[in-house]
Amino acid sequence: MKKVAFYTLGCKLNFSETSTIGRLFTDAGYSVVEFTDSADVYVINTCSVTEHADKKCRKVVKEALKYSPNAYVTIVGCYAQLKPTEIAEIEGVDMVLGAAEKFRIVEFISDLTKNSKAVVHQQNIEKVNHNFIAAYSIGDRTRTFLKVQDGCDYPCTYCTIPLARGGSRSDTIENVVNRATQIAQSGVKEIVLTGVNLGDFGIRDGQREDKFFDLVKALDEVEGIERIRISSIEPNLLSNEIIEFVATSKRFVPHFHIPLQSGSNKILGLMKRRYQRELYTERVAKIKAVMPNCCIGVDVIVGFPGETHDDFLDTYQFLNELDISYLHVFTYSEREQTEAAEMKGKVAGSTRFDRNKMLHILSDKKRRAFYESQIGSTGQVLFEDDQKNGFMHGFTKNYVKVRAKYDPVMVNELKNVKLLSLLADGEVEVAEAEEILVH
Repeated sequence: MKKVAFYTLGCKLNFSETSTIGRLFTDAGYSVVEFTDSADVYVINTCSVTEHADKKCRKVVKEALKYSPNAYVTIVGCYAQLKPTEIAEIEGVDMVLGAAEKFRIVEFISDLTKNSKAVVHQQNIEKVNHNFIAAYSIGDRTRTFLKVQDGCDYPCTYCTIPLARGGSRSDTIENVVNRATQIAQSGVKEIVLTGVNLGDFGIRDGQREDKFFDLVKALDEVEGIERIRISSIEPNLLSNEIIEFVATSKRFVPHFHIPLQSGSNKILGLMKRRYQRELYTERVAKIKAVMPNCCIGVDVIVGFPGETHDDFLDTYQFLNELDISYLHVFTYSEREQTEAAEMKGKVAGSTRFDRNKMLHILSDKKRRAFYESQIGSTGQVLFEDDQKNGFMHGFTKNYVKVRAKYDPVMVNELKNVKLLSLLADGEVEVAEAEEILVH
């Protein structure tokens, strides 16, 4: 039996797609193995959000060939769509597949003989604009990343995703509900909804047919799934009706991840974001009004062209005053074929680094404050199979990471626990609040 191994760079959406590609190989008679297990085929699913992701692709290829020098190496994902010729020049790469071709990978791999020159199968991104391909991750029984939307119609000046994934398009509500039902029957307790622009769900063949809120209401009725988590949603698409529904829903958890990108209206304008910071403030206030213990995560970019010292301080102070729980901080990097790459006012690399560091420190402060606010409360935790130093970990509904003494019986189970104390490493120690399982 031929062996195939995978490496995934980037977002939850990529993880859902890698898992789906893995099932295509399994159906074709391959055995899916660990990356270090000397596979016959390596599939590297790439990201191109930052320059670092591009460089990491090269490193992963080199690592794969270290474990299996004669392996057939295929590159898929956003980087493969944007820079197929560049990737084809990487030593050891045998095939590059674009966005329209990656789910036909088994068809393209007819012979595992290594090529002297990489074969490229990549079409113009317009070819995928009316073609939604469903995907979901499987294997981690605790949670599944379920792709419900792909592509983006937002022309943010720093972003290559519309070029790499095409326009916004979605699955049908009926298909998503059916897939969620199947996932529930497999024993998974939590579904994380993923997409490029998740809140834009509902576009098919270029026409809006549904709203994300319609999907949320339908999924809340799926039996067998204990939790549904929204991975990320734009502030202008996070409506009050969604917030109010989640506050009283049976399955949607009190956790939102809302991209901000900058706390300066000037920089938001240069980025061509579809809101100003006042709207963001309103969204956070609304969430906290109806869900005081809700976890709110924020994406922010530092070092965007034109971001002065005062602009950055504006962002820092804005975030410092917001009732949020953590940050995902990205250092701006120039991407070819984007407006921002040609903008004036480039920020020095050392300045970008310093701003990133400041916001990481702020994020740690925010997370600790949020965790400390939960100490003494009782929460429902879904425990994972990740034993480390005799401990296991899990997350509360509102995304507090906890740890408890390892017990195999608790893996993939929901337990009521009391949050006892915040440990030095930032995790929360818990004790079981009840002897019964939570169903």
